[in-house]
Amino acid sequence: MSSLLSERQKDELHKSMLSYLHSAGLHDSYEALRRETDNEDFQVDDPKARWVGLLEKKWTSVIRLQKKIMDLESRNASLLAELASPHRASSSSSSTSTPFIPRAPARHTLTSHRAPITKVAFHPTWTVLASASEDSTVKIWDWESGEMERTLKGHTKSVGDVDFDSKGGLMVTCSSDLTIKLWDTSNEYTNVKTLHGHDHSVSSVRFTPDGEKLVSASRDKTIKVWEVTSGYCVKTFTGHSEWVRGVVPSDDGKWLVSCSNDQTSRIWDFSSGETKMELRGHEHVLECAIFAPVNCYPAIRELAGLVNPPAGDSRAKSPGAFVATGSRDKSIKLWDAISGQCLRTFVGHDNWIRALVFHPSGKFLLSASDDKTIKIWDLANGRCTKTIDAHGHFVTSMSWGRALIGGNSTNSEPVVNGDSLPGGKKKEEEGSGSGPRRINVLATGSVDQTVKIWTP
Repeated sequence: MSSLLSERQKDELHKSMLSYLHSAGLHDSYEALRRETDNEDFQVDDPKARWVGLLEKKWTSVIRLQKKIMDLESRNASLLAELASPHRASSSSSSTSTPFIPRAPARHTLTSHRAPITKVAFHPTWTVLASASEDSTVKIWDWESGEMERTLKGHTKSVGDVDFDSKGGLMVTCSSDLTIKLWDTSNEYTNVKTLHGHDHSVSSVRFTPDGEKLVSASRDKTIKVWEVTSGYCVKTFTGHSEWVRGVVPSDDGKWLVSCSNDQTSRIWDFSSGETKMELRGHEHVLECAIFAPVNCYPAIRELAGLVNPPAGDSRAKSPGAFVATGSRDKSIKLWDAISGQCLRTFVGHDNWIRALVFHPSGKFLLSASDDKTIKIWDLANGRCTKTIDAHGHFVTSMSWGRALIGGNSTNSEPVVNGDSLPGGKKKEEEGSGSGPRRINVLATGSVDQTVKIWTP
């Protein structure tokens, strides 16, 4: 085993063992190990040293992982038994015919933050959820068990957004402290880069679908594009006249949609930085704007009375054709992003609209509001089909799991973040019965300082 460890790792292991032996009062063993490992000058009076408590943390982590493995093995056995059941065909056909719609009560209510939750984001392959908060931290949760795994500290003010890249190797956050931070998820979420460039609070940040760039929106009225590898700002888009609240790339990375305090949403050409369309119609600040996935197009066209493009027409499957926006005017609007026409206005919430997510089936739009509810809207007819009393205070954020299961997917674990998935092809497959589908899990965050997990 020792040959597998570097000298630094060996030294850290020895010091963590010494720290444990001293804290446990095993002084003879402590002195013997100190002599044998050439740590005669080892000091135990530094409570902030990296090795203090490390052995206990590693041990409890192993116990937790063992428990998780046992739970997964049990679940796998039950799923295999279900697959072998002769009644499976009839039961699965009935279950897949009805898409999962969240219902109370939530599976888990996650508590630990000390201020309102600003954003939630799922990891694309692990059963991991990240939550950003005004308490200046990001917390990492195992959403399946409901346990908190770690708290990330680094920002000095409210954290406004969090996102994972498509492979899950990096996480990005942004803050009112004017910075954007990149975190290495495979190395204990180490902060590997801090990006400086915005002149005011950074309210939104997202990875592009290829994971090579970041797009950020700020109260300085700009949108910036950053290279992930170098950390350099390579483009700055200007056009909004007020605070830019959010920015999201399309599934193919060709377009951006932004929303602003200037009461407009804009569609940007990512390569040129030009505004391709300005969406005007809301009567207050826009809190959110997202692109509709390709598998929503049939329902949206039915709702708006639009003619379906001929078979083979690239417009039928081209990402970025439709946009949904949510505003403080308490309404949601659905737009044709190419013509700028407002196709439908959804009215029903009694307060600001804070978050929007399209259902993976392509049949529904979910909205979260300061009226403490989530509403489910049928895209084909525009009606609200369900209202869920979700939290005890304003619902600030919402995200759908990203993991793909079934079909040809080799990924056996759930994945996460409801706004967008890289690759229009996968998006289309999610709504089909034969290909892989998105896992049924929704997360919401609130001013009540809790995160809730909703599953079937």
